[in-house]
Amino acid sequence: MPADQPSYKPGLFGRGFLRLLGLVPVPAVALLGYVFGWLAWKLDRRRRHIVRTNLALCFPELSEHARNDLMRRHFLVFGRALLCALAVGAGSRARLYRTVTIEGRQHYDEALAKGRGVILYAPHFTALEVGGLRITAERPMLAMYREPRRHLFHWGIHRNRTHFGLELIEREANMRHVIRRLGGGTPFYYLPDIDPGHSGSHAFVPFFGIPAATVTAVSRLAKLANALVIPCITRETGLGRYTARLYPPVEGVSGENPQADAALLNRWLENEVRRTPEQYFWIHRRFKTRPAGEPSLYERRAPRA
Repeated sequence: MPADQPSYKPGLFGRGFLRLLGLVPVPAVALLGYVFGWLAWKLDRRRRHIVRTNLALCFPELSEHARNDLMRRHFLVFGRALLCALAVGAGSRARLYRTVTIEGRQHYDEALAKGRGVILYAPHFTALEVGGLRITAERPMLAMYREPRRHLFHWGIHRNRTHFGLELIEREANMRHVIRRLGGGTPFYYLPDIDPGHSGSHAFVPFFGIPAATVTAVSRLAKLANALVIPCITRETGLGRYTARLYPPVEGVSGENPQADAALLNRWLENEVRRTPEQYFWIHRRFKTRPAGEPSLYERRAPRA
């Protein structure tokens, strides 16, 4: 099935809601996202448990009160980023440009001008969707995707990703296709900082001191396609305003030792997460897959008698 034709489409009300978001001023959409995030924080006990567990693992030095405040701020920034991504993706190119600015573009342009492939290493910060839209609006890119879940937000984001020229391929696709496209000059917007499960090539390397199943394909792709790894992080910088920052290429990602490369990228990412911890995607069960014999870190403890 083509990437721009997901198997599920919302009803008339859902499509109308997305069109409406495309017309409402983005700061007003951000305020609506604030309400959405607040409701998720109050009502979604499952995701609240995931976020609380992640923060306890990664920031043990913080008090419980400080972690709870960080959790609340995370849900609020997540709600704003989600609705803003839907709003700018459903709107015009000019609206997108007003909402998202780019910093560090020279690192990207210089690599492509030299004929190097470019892997945009885009970790899961809450605003990665609007950042991807903004960058691909200037130069089409390639990205992987999973079939969207059967509800409005996932369908809308999936549709919006292709609105400005992003080419999507299924996550299970042959990676030789990605290598060919990288070698041909098409940048690859890659989101590797998720738990890969027990499938695929990964290694357990530290992330905030916790062994985390980490994809090792980044450095393998860089080596095979003679590509540079250029980090890209998009952050909220104001109400309905975002900045996509492109960093200098990461030095030391050679592909000779993929596990060491994965550990290097995790250390780099950890430093960036500490700058704006509320904007990292703590809703994801980053430590779901455990080394053999280790128990789950997300199991709920039974209440004391």
